[in-house]
Amino acid sequence: MSAFGRRLFEVFFKTYTEKVWGIPCSEISADWAAQRIRGLSLPALLRSLFRRGKHNAAVIKTLVDHFRYPACGPGEMWENVAGMIEKTGGVVSSGQQVVEINREHGRVVSVTTQTAQGCQTHFADHFISTMSLAQLISSMNPSAPAEVLGSARRLRYRDFITVAVVVDDPDVFPDNWIYIHDPGVKVGRIQNFKNWSAEMVPDPRYTVLGMEYFCTENDGVWSASDAELIERAKSELAILGLADKCKVVDGSVVRQAKAYPLYDHEYRDNVAHIASFLERETPNLQIAGRNGMHKYNNQDHAMMTGLMAARNIMGSSFDLWRVNSDAEYQESDDADTMESGRMVPVGINLSRSVLE
Repeated sequence: MSAFGRRLFEVFFKTYTEKVWGIPCSEISADWAAQRIRGLSLPALLRSLFRRGKHNAAVIKTLVDHFRYPACGPGEMWENVAGMIEKTGGVVSSGQQVVEINREHGRVVSVTTQTAQGCQTHFADHFISTMSLAQLISSMNPSAPAEVLGSARRLRYRDFITVAVVVDDPDVFPDNWIYIHDPGVKVGRIQNFKNWSAEMVPDPRYTVLGMEYFCTENDGVWSASDAELIERAKSELAILGLADKCKVVDGSVVRQAKAYPLYDHEYRDNVAHIASFLERETPNLQIAGRNGMHKYNNQDHAMMTGLMAARNIMGSSFDLWRVNSDAEYQESDDADTMESGRMVPVGINLSRSVLE
């Protein structure tokens, strides 16, 4: 509010933020705003209007207008990575749920998973977890201490549903995505996949929109049937004046539990308590990524922590907690407060001094 004033805060930030998190802004840690709109203010926004074309100027992440995007969506990148691993003799297993993380003598020795064929136990010297911290701690065998289990149970999440609708219109709106602040509809954001990449919509006569709903597992939105959610998406498109209901010719629903780690006022203490336990009791287990570290950051941050975790297995000694929200590695202790305008992951300094 100090950066934009009460009026803009109430009209622009408050309504959308409370739609995303489902709680009043007063219950959300200031860490979230400091991270997501860092460097953004009304003067900075106005200055950006006169800097079009000056690509050498510092970029504020909220105002970035250039992206690299795989032709068939982000999943294409990871499918190619999996193929590269398999070509070199590695094994990529999916569709398995972690049942137990087995500990002995102060380290993790194996992970037991549930598969369609029954339980399997995987032994290794090193482990990397990107599962939610709450699930990680609850899966420990033997169990983590009661106070650590308590910290894990107190971590909160926000769940996410995408209702993809096919609209019989080649050009619904020109943006990649739009944010919906209107409290009269539940949709919070709308992706226009065709504007990310034409290959995302095979038939150019149509547009595919991703109607995004923020919810809590087992609430009314999460528990609604696919048919009900598609009908809601159609109705809300019409309410917003984006497309007539009759123009929607098909739809599909994707649910993602624990999509967003919630930054309440206690999350820092809970995460610190868990991280201390893991460092002490499971030194060969690294945690990385958004849910793994309970850090609401973007894909570049998640990828950078994953790369560093892999390099640690090969002999480096990076502290993954020092990767800031712009995917830069900070060697000082003020990684959470560093001001930066960078928008993309930067190369890690792999000089001997850093590796040592």
